[in-house]
Amino acid sequence: MTKLFSSLLALDVACSGLAMSSKCKARRSSLEARTYFLRARRAFSSTTQKRSPVNDRPRDVKFAREYCSQLVRKYDSPSYTLQRFIPPHMLSAYLAIRAFNIEVARIADLVSNPTIGAFRMQFWRDTINSSFDAQPPAEPVAILLASVLEHYRLNKSWFLRVINTREKYLSNPPYTNLNDLEAYAENTYSTLLYLTLSAYPLNSITMDHIASHIGKAAGICAILRGFPILAFPPPPSHHPSASSGLGVPPPGSRRGAITLPLEIMAKSGVREEDIYRQGGNAPGLKDAVFEVATRASDHLITARSMLRSVQSYEAVDHEYEHEHDEGHDYGNHTGVRLSSETRRKEYEQGFGIVMGPAVSTQLWLDRLQKCDFDVFNAGLRRPEWKMPFVAWWRFRKQQF
Repeated sequence: MTKLFSSLLALDVACSGLAMSSKCKARRSSLEARTYFLRARRAFSSTTQKRSPVNDRPRDVKFAREYCSQLVRKYDSPSYTLQRFIPPHMLSAYLAIRAFNIEVARIADLVSNPTIGAFRMQFWRDTINSSFDAQPPAEPVAILLASVLEHYRLNKSWFLRVINTREKYLSNPPYTNLNDLEAYAENTYSTLLYLTLSAYPLNSITMDHIASHIGKAAGICAILRGFPILAFPPPPSHHPSASSGLGVPPPGSRRGAITLPLEIMAKSGVREEDIYRQGGNAPGLKDAVFEVATRASDHLITARSMLRSVQSYEAVDHEYEHEHDEGHDYGNHTGVRLSSETRRKEYEQGFGIVMGPAVSTQLWLDRLQKCDFDVFNAGLRRPEWKMPFVAWWRFRKQQF
């Protein structure tokens, strides 16, 4: 029991960054990384000049990894905490993929209009193309990604899919129905999991299928979690993710966008004007949130059912709907039912990658239920202190 308690305490300190010495060191390292890349951008007058392979520049790669790590820590704390369950050999790839997602996702928060956002999205398209050509610009995410690509084969079309989808929703247009919301989640959160699995490397139809369901659940919850901020956005100079547990601006202060599916709002009798006037007390809003959250929960239930089937050497009871989408190339395994032993081995390799998002999503759904599906409840934006402990236990039990 003493050994278990010590392990949990060490994991909590390591993941949450509660030790003051670690915080000070992280701040210094992050500042050094930022300073280095500001100087590097001035030093490199052209992003197309001929350069040596990235991994021949270890100082660049070291600072790029530190920069990406701090970026993930600041804007995606669950992913930063859950990196403990990622195989060590692919941790650089994990950080590069997550940092890339943060940079692209934050564009909508940082630009004043979609036209400027489109220019920034094009910058990231060019950056991805340059990184895959081993000629990354003096941009830390690009340098770390190019370093990873010298050792691993990642699918460029998946990076571009994330950019294209984020660009499509730059102005936060409403989702017509839950299927549209699921498509968004598939093309962003599920795709990030595909990229991470491929960095293992693991080209598995079984794990991609599980990742698809978990990514959809995570993406749907991300829309619900961000709903209050998008409905009542803070001033442009203030980024909501920079301050954990930030309260929601009072209704009527500044109107933004309503991102619940229109079909669900109509079914629940929710009116936009009521949300702007009454916030979380708008008639029918909790019912609408409940229905959307139920779809996310259904995806997690399906993923768990698949996991149990694989663990029991049983066949999965439904087909993978994205098996033939771009980027999914399973060679001779396409359309072929794999042996239960093969599927079990693939699950054991990729479990840590998909377990983290499943655990963090379920914990948030549990809190949402305790709040009676009041998505405006400030408690939903506080850090989840239980996550390191729950994730460690789930990983040990091979469950999510």
